[in-house]
Amino acid sequence: MAPSLEILRVFLRLGLTSFGGPIAHFVLFRREFVERRGWLDEHQFGQLLTLSQALPGPGSSKLGFVIGLLRGGWPGALAAFTGFTLPSALLLFGFAAILPQLSGVTGQAALHGLKLVALSVVAYGLVGMSRALCPDAPRRAIAVAAIVLALSITHAWVQLLVVVLGAVAGAALCRSVQPSPSGHLALRYGRRTAALLLLIFLLLLAGLPLGAALFDGPIRYADAFFRTGALAFGGGHVVLPLLQDAVVKPGWISSADFLAGYGAAQAVPGPMFSLSAYLGARLPDIGGLAGASIALTATFLPGFLLVTGVLPFWHGFAAHPVAARAIAGTSAAVVGLLAAALYDPLWLSAVHAPADVVIAAAGVLVLARWRASALVVVLVCVAGSVAVSGL
Repeated sequence: MAPSLEILRVFLRLGLTSFGGPIAHFVLFRREFVERRGWLDEHQFGQLLTLSQALPGPGSSKLGFVIGLLRGGWPGALAAFTGFTLPSALLLFGFAAILPQLSGVTGQAALHGLKLVALSVVAYGLVGMSRALCPDAPRRAIAVAAIVLALSITHAWVQLLVVVLGAVAGAALCRSVQPSPSGHLALRYGRRTAALLLLIFLLLLAGLPLGAALFDGPIRYADAFFRTGALAFGGGHVVLPLLQDAVVKPGWISSADFLAGYGAAQAVPGPMFSLSAYLGARLPDIGGLAGASIALTATFLPGFLLVTGVLPFWHGFAAHPVAARAIAGTSAAVVGLLAAALYDPLWLSAVHAPADVVIAAAGVLVLARWRASALVVVLVCVAGSVAVSGL
């Protein structure tokens, strides 16, 4: 099988089963590409995870894009993006239309089961990630400090703050960490191409607002969604208020339509940024497939340009001992962010009764004992939640 087809198949399956937002996606990616397929080792995955968290844009989508790039070049990167994003983008078109029909007991129980899926996946994956990325006392201390910060500060920028402080603490405390030869990332392009990608990002960031001021039509929509993607540090739910400001404030989308799409985005797998396809389809004057394509491309493009533009320089940076310690610290901090997210919002939003704990534990057992796919966990948790609701 050609590399691009293999990448498309793997990411399509992930795109159909990756519930729970970027935190759960990181866990599933590690399980798929480090544990099961060996496309990356732990050190490489830690580097890419740290980089994806440090830059704006959809965190899990950036990580998937780079994994596809390393595996199959630019065609592989596009295959990873298509496979991971297309299911959620398509589902959001149809799901918003049937959302009112899911207001009954069974529908709400099914939606609740999806929250338990995310809880199960993150709880299981967090154990493996903590063992791999926090093997010593300094890194465990950094992870604990990250948990405290993440739960104490509710501002959207706390994730970036935790990553930066993790790097500083790692450089100071992780004295036993040295650059790993196995962490080499075999890129198929060099720094000249990377610099061009960063230049394109800057030109679009500066040029699209000028174009929107001079010309009416699709360029103003592209500008709004591009700026949203360029400013969304932390990804996931952080993009929602930015999208709302971009499309509701100028009157392009009604508040009711936006909230309907938001509800749909909570229940489908894949990246939260796919909500832009739903919004683009409802844009005035254009809408439909053209509007969805413009919105989706413009929202994801900034993060992809940044991560691929920084990656070749990142590799040289990571080869230095101090940088290796900083990366180890940020990786530990990301584990702390995952642990904090396991409690808030996952535990707080999913666990309302002892039965929820039992269902989530069953999902963890399916993952740990039988190494089942996420789809099996979806079936177990949703079926369990629906069954409990009928008692």
